[in-house]
Amino acid sequence: MTVIKNPSVRKAASYIIPFFAIPAIVIAGMLVFRERSRIFLMVSVSALTLFLFICGFEKRKTGSRRLILTAVFIALASIGRAVCSPLPGVNPVTAITVLCAVYLGGEAGFMTGAFSALISDIFSGQGTWTPFQMLAWGLIGMTAGLLSRFLLSGNSRLRLCVYAFIAGAAYSLIMDVFTVIWANNAFNLSAYGAALLTALPFTAVYCISNVVFVYLLAKPFGEKLGRIKIKYGI
Repeated sequence: MTVIKNPSVRKAASYIIPFFAIPAIVIAGMLVFRERSRIFLMVSVSALTLFLFICGFEKRKTGSRRLILTAVFIALASIGRAVCSPLPGVNPVTAITVLCAVYLGGEAGFMTGAFSALISDIFSGQGTWTPFQMLAWGLIGMTAGLLSRFLLSGNSRLRLCVYAFIAGAAYSLIMDVFTVIWANNAFNLSAYGAALLTALPFTAVYCISNVVFVYLLAKPFGEKLGRIKIKYGI
């Protein structure tokens, strides 16, 4: 597996890809190509997500181990979402993505969030919303990775729960951008405000469920991942 050795290139790419390149591609694709862009956007986001993950490699061996662990997180999040699908607004994707990010890094978190959306949508239904879900959960993971030192210090479980609640609101903010663009073929601020208000009950349930999942999973996941990081030098 290729390792990008130049630290300046890795650092620049780790910010440009998730916060600029992928959002620009997803929004431009929706505005210009609409439904026809779905496959192109999913492939583009997936390719850039893999490249972002590679940018986080410092050593070939360590990167391979992170990839295996990240794949486990993606599987857990995808299965968890499928199992919880009968409950509107309840799924563990955000919680698992955040926990992956704080222990394995922002690139791993972005990959977990993005690929969990892509894979779990195979069961719940893929569409023009899938690239936005990949972006939303990916950004939640990337941001958690960047804040990992803060989130894991002090009362880490409380901080992770607070972040999970905020992440639920952020997910709704991003997905309602899709709702407005899909409905109006353009972004309209008043329509965006209406979409946010309409989605408020769903968002509240989602935020609370994120807190519950993080509270339940933080300790067991943290203990296991802490030991793995020490044992394998990840």
